[in-house]
Amino acid sequence: MKLLKKILVGLLIAVVLFVFIGLVFINSLTPTYSGEQELTDLTADVSVYFDAYGIPHIYGETEEDALRALGYVHAQDRLWQMELLRRIAKGRLSAVFGADLVETDMFMLTLGIDEHTNKTMSHLDMDSKTVQLAQAYLDGINAFVDKGPTPVEFYLTGLDKTPFQLEDVYNTIGYMAFSFAMGHKTDPLLTELRNKLGDGYIQDLAITSDTSSTWIKNYKLPSRDSVSASVTAQVTQLLEKLPVPQFVGSNSWVLAPEKTKNGKVILANDPHIGFAQPSVWYEAHVTAKNYEKYGYHIAGIPFPLLGHDRNLAYGLTMFQNDDINFYFEEYHPSDSTKYKTAAGYASFEIVTKTIKVKDGEDVEFQFKKTKNGPLLNGVSKQLYSERPIAVSWVYTQLDNQVMDALYGMTHATNMEEFKKALPKIHAPGLNIMYGDAEGNVAWWATAKLFEMPDSLSTKFILNGAVANEQPLNYLDFSENPSAVNPPWQYVYSANNQPDSVNGKLVPGYYLPENRAKRIVSLLEGKDKWDKSEAAKMILDVTSSVNPSLVAEMIRLVDIKELSPEQTKQMDLLKNWDGSYQLNSTAATLYHRAEYRVVKNIFEDEMGEGLFQDFLKTHLFKRQIAHIAKKDHSPWWDNINTPDVKEDKASIATVSFKEAWESLVEDFGPNPDEWTWDKVHTVEHEHPIGQVESLRTYFNVGPFPIHGSREVINNLSFGYDDTGFYKVTVGPSTRRIIDFSDIENSISILPTGQSGNPLSKHYKDQALLYVNGEFRKMMMNKEEIIRESTDILLFAPK
Repeated sequence: MKLLKKILVGLLIAVVLFVFIGLVFINSLTPTYSGEQELTDLTADVSVYFDAYGIPHIYGETEEDALRALGYVHAQDRLWQMELLRRIAKGRLSAVFGADLVETDMFMLTLGIDEHTNKTMSHLDMDSKTVQLAQAYLDGINAFVDKGPTPVEFYLTGLDKTPFQLEDVYNTIGYMAFSFAMGHKTDPLLTELRNKLGDGYIQDLAITSDTSSTWIKNYKLPSRDSVSASVTAQVTQLLEKLPVPQFVGSNSWVLAPEKTKNGKVILANDPHIGFAQPSVWYEAHVTAKNYEKYGYHIAGIPFPLLGHDRNLAYGLTMFQNDDINFYFEEYHPSDSTKYKTAAGYASFEIVTKTIKVKDGEDVEFQFKKTKNGPLLNGVSKQLYSERPIAVSWVYTQLDNQVMDALYGMTHATNMEEFKKALPKIHAPGLNIMYGDAEGNVAWWATAKLFEMPDSLSTKFILNGAVANEQPLNYLDFSENPSAVNPPWQYVYSANNQPDSVNGKLVPGYYLPENRAKRIVSLLEGKDKWDKSEAAKMILDVTSSVNPSLVAEMIRLVDIKELSPEQTKQMDLLKNWDGSYQLNSTAATLYHRAEYRVVKNIFEDEMGEGLFQDFLKTHLFKRQIAHIAKKDHSPWWDNINTPDVKEDKASIATVSFKEAWESLVEDFGPNPDEWTWDKVHTVEHEHPIGQVESLRTYFNVGPFPIHGSREVINNLSFGYDDTGFYKVTVGPSTRRIIDFSDIENSISILPTGQSGNPLSKHYKDQALLYVNGEFRKMMMNKEEIIRESTDILLFAPK
């Protein structure tokens, strides 16, 4: 007995010791929010006050000092996110996640972001203020890499921490630029549909914007061929494997003093980005001599893409202009090393790359480049075409001055200084939204736009062997769409079509008018806005379009084929106001029916594969209202039933009945049980959360959530046969900047400020976000010092 007792006591001591060591180890991995740290090259102490949600308020003597501290605290909360973002352009994800990411790495290397970065680095002015501040920020990151605790993801993946370099900043910007682009999802799809079905079907697709829909108004006056496998599918599949979110859409509006209660500008902005954990933005309030900015940072980029101070505020939405073209190339008939051009045959440039693969052999591959760009053929094992296809992307074809633009925007003190920075943004295309304390409001569409020959559509794959399908010239920034202090006293953007400039529309992949129409109706219908009313508007969940689509469907449904209960629900649906509250049953029935309508219209002609590709494009979103207006179209008939000719009414009737049956199967026959909260949910997924046993530790959610796709509170999802709507895209932040009370402007993040799962700020905003609540963006130093419980002091080393 004594021996057994000794053994049990020994085991207990061992277990306690193991748990103690484990807790000490885990605690050592958490971010440091208080105490003192030494940093090399500081000229004086830097104080960092963390507010209740972990937002750092950084006070330094010089801007370089403040950015060193920013780099350190940003890294301790987001080093894993920084690591993944810098790896994408250089094709280094396979080294972390294994062979499953090899084709994605091949695709990203083929795009040439890393080569373009190398070219940019070769002629950078290393003495410029842009570079000096970026390097100070990187110095702070590397100080954490050198002596800070290693985030748990590095242990789980076996990855070593390595220093960050200036090229990593530019590579991250390059990925961001490609993430905005939609041409890779649309052009090959439309080409394949045209070749498969002919022009009769193509002319009934919403390829160009409807002139009767809501467009963004300009105001220039000063004052205040045959593809044998789906390129679209393969490119989309490769990008879906990326362990970081992609940029999708956004809302923003800026109200002039005449539209507000307090006679000061109000700016609202909520960029729509793929949900992930950690969330995209890192908030930081940075103050130094002659500089202050409350900004939202992408991991690894020193200057905020969204920001404000006491003088001005700016936000962004995606422009959605067409900056990617695809070209069919033509091989020499007897020499596969050459391709045809308008001036004769030219030799392909051959590029060789090597990809490191975790737990596997290195993968070496080659790709060819033409004057139009790299060939996609051979990049993916499944990506096959009978003809070579080259991709031409504005980002890699022009000099990269985006960092200089961000520096200029963040250091501007007035509207004219701010505007001077914008022509340096060649890609991605952005709608820059602006307001200031002087009462100015403005919108500028920023991108290097090009002019194509008349009547040539860039929405299809072009012919690379001829001269008349090439861009004619690049336009001057003055020809970009914009509005500065317009007489209607507000500017807005919802990724919709901007009005023409000099009689010409900018081609793009714009989203439908749904959000824009609702925004305009609310702004036009009211003056005297304040911060609380703007916050209510940014959470608006009412569709401006869907009730009219319901009315059209109900008009067509054959009531004689419906049961009494179905007829009753049809009447309730008829009175639906388009609102997406959690207890709505009409919203659930509408989306089940809409998906069945779309599937019954398009899948028979497209086939299952192309139909799935179609559902992932902005073209699909524009198509819903577009096709509903057409009483006659070849799409209405089901080609798989040659003995029956379906029409609009029969499609509406069968789709409603199918939707009803699916809801009965999922939730039972009582329609009161078909509430929106049961089908519309959000989960913020961490790359390591894909391992089921680790999901609860790394993922945040799931939560039922109000809102829907293409309402102002745009919580978007993909359609499939399940009839459940897992939100994948939504507001990456909601910000309201009120110049009548700048120190009480408000914001929220989807999960939390920190990307470290062991941090108390990993998910402390998640429920606030789901419930539509906000928190203050503090700028008053006395209040910040008074309210901060965590203070980190950086001293010169």
